[in-house]
Amino acid sequence: MTFSAADHAAMARALQLAAQGLNTTSPNPRVGCVLVRDGAVASEGWHHRAGEPHAEIHALRQAGAGARGATAYVTLEPCSHFGLTPPCADALIAAGVARVVAAMEDPNPLVAGRGMARLRAAGIITEHGLLESEARELNIGFASRMTRGRPWLRLKLAATLDGKTALENGVSQWITGPEARRDGHVWRARACAILTGIGTVKADDPQLNVRELPCERQPLRILLDARLEVSDSARIMQGDPILIATASTDTERIARLSAAGHRVLVLPNAAGKVDLQGLMSTLGSLGLNEVHAEAGFKLNGSLLRAGCVDELLLYLAPMLVGDAANGLFNLAPLARLEDATRLDIHDLRQVGRDIRILARCISA
Repeated sequence: MTFSAADHAAMARALQLAAQGLNTTSPNPRVGCVLVRDGAVASEGWHHRAGEPHAEIHALRQAGAGARGATAYVTLEPCSHFGLTPPCADALIAAGVARVVAAMEDPNPLVAGRGMARLRAAGIITEHGLLESEARELNIGFASRMTRGRPWLRLKLAATLDGKTALENGVSQWITGPEARRDGHVWRARACAILTGIGTVKADDPQLNVRELPCERQPLRILLDARLEVSDSARIMQGDPILIATASTDTERIARLSAAGHRVLVLPNAAGKVDLQGLMSTLGSLGLNEVHAEAGFKLNGSLLRAGCVDELLLYLAPMLVGDAANGLFNLAPLARLEDATRLDIHDLRQVGRDIRILARCISA
């Protein structure tokens, strides 16, 4: 399918609009829409947050009668089902648009081609696949939840150039510079949830929230605590309630935590630890698209071994601290390089004095 330069420009603008909802649309996808008529932009719209009008509706309302005969460029296939809002496909038909170009088909089984089929049945020209990879990147977590039943898990790490995350005595603040730390909060803000383990809570007592930039929707905080050791005075327990995944069956402690507003998931595995794969499936059922994990080398290794990690967000600081310092992952030694975890470098850039690497697990 061949698209013109004007098609590309309109869809690129729609993607820019969709990105404005990067931190707010959860659990919905980020979607933008541009209406073009007679070679000129008639209107624009983007989805702001769940329960509110979708991108197409914002654009159609702005265009009014100018939508008739227009081409609608949408970053995701228009919905065809009733959810919290009516189907966007029906609204496009009623407005009299002549053509709809979608960057990608909706991975949601409730839509999955039905939106475009409904438009075609109404005589509207439909096309898709324009800037599809960019659109998929924007909604990588939503696509993961729709197709795999689990969120996209991004594991954030900060290390020295010799791969160490803390000194032997546990000191780790600060390995990276202020620019990298702020950038880490940008990634926190787009996530549906931030996950850590009880070891990190004991060692660092983190707040685990977004602080370095304005954020109208704080992500859910998730704590993996197999034995329910967390102190009520820990900073993660303050403010909004958190979700705690445990293997403990201490009904009295669970009742106290629940009474305080926290949600406790009892998910034991055969070893008495938290069932990590089971947790990922549960988080998917809760509508979480992207999970941002910040943990210690033990939980990092456990998540990697369990096949839960999709992507590493790694900040490397230009310093060396020696062999005795703590590493990135608690992983068993290998006898063969063929057994190594393989990664694809997806993005590489400098942030302040540090290097940021976005790498994806090939097997994910």
